[in-house]
Amino acid sequence: MTSIGGYIFRQLALVTLFVAGALTLLVSLIGSLRLIDFIVNRGLPVSVLFEMSTLNLPKFMAVVLPIAIFAAILAVYNKLANDSELVVMRAAGIGQLSLARPGLILGILGVLIGYALHLYLVPATTHAFKLQQFNYRNSFGSVLLQEQRFNTPGDGLTIYVRERSGEGELRGIFAHDSRDPERPVTYTAERGTASQSVEGTRVVLFNGSQQEVDRDSGRLTLFNFDQYSLDLSLIGEDISTRWREPEERFLDSLLWPGDGLHDRTYATQLIAEGHRRLASPLYILAFAAVAVAVLLSGDLNRRGQTSRILLAIALIFAIQVAALGLFNVSRRSLAIVPFSYALPVGAILLSIYWLVRNPR
Repeated sequence: MTSIGGYIFRQLALVTLFVAGALTLLVSLIGSLRLIDFIVNRGLPVSVLFEMSTLNLPKFMAVVLPIAIFAAILAVYNKLANDSELVVMRAAGIGQLSLARPGLILGILGVLIGYALHLYLVPATTHAFKLQQFNYRNSFGSVLLQEQRFNTPGDGLTIYVRERSGEGELRGIFAHDSRDPERPVTYTAERGTASQSVEGTRVVLFNGSQQEVDRDSGRLTLFNFDQYSLDLSLIGEDISTRWREPEERFLDSLLWPGDGLHDRTYATQLIAEGHRRLASPLYILAFAAVAVAVLLSGDLNRRGQTSRILLAIALIFAIQVAALGLFNVSRRSLAIVPFSYALPVGAILLSIYWLVRNPR
């Protein structure tokens, strides 16, 4: 790369880092709102927010990276044109492809980073996020119970708490447990405390009663208790048998699903997701090529390049909409998968051709 090419590339890299960092921070903050609610209103430790937000960063980066590179190319090349630097470079004999090379190299680097994100970092961190989410849901099951609201932390279990006071202190408890459909049980208690053991979370009820209705005879059985332990560790799915969602799978388990019931049922969706992982990074280079081709082609316009910028945005929007449509259709028919690769490759080749045929 020449010194002029290095000068353009440094500006592109700095703007890309700034835009990517700002967008990642913004998306991360928006995605952390639910976790902030848990911390402020339900007592989860602050460290959970940072841990879970960090695990989500690769997924957010994979989303904002194409936008950051596209925005950087628009901003830098538009600045070079407005400052007449492109005019000076062309007058010095620098050709179209030489001017476009820094943007295309940035797009190629984005493709490499995109593959690292889509093929390893995103599925690895998403799987870790799901595991931690499951663990926290069981470890802090008691703090998920909001006061003066009918909580349904799991299928067949409804818990109402009139008031929370202190760490794990519950007052005015009503619980209906129908996890065993043959023996639904209703509990009421004046107060209770949440405790954590190796088996999971338990809510210990004090000064309450248990009501059970025999479905055959309709007879009500009622007995009072001074202390009773309600097990919450059975809430949720078994982590050892949990089906991995497509976003937390690596490429091999997507393109070649297993023999399990869920894998056979959703085999087409899994394979389509695998091809989306392979095709998505190519759109980064397509976005870069389209932006460079639109801004560098045509005559110099001293009134600015607003129309070209709007044209580049419209083209990228159309490509993105087409990509989403192809992915949705490919989840039902794998015959559409080749078009998911043809779209970005075609955009790249057409952009380079447009640069070559418009050397001005």
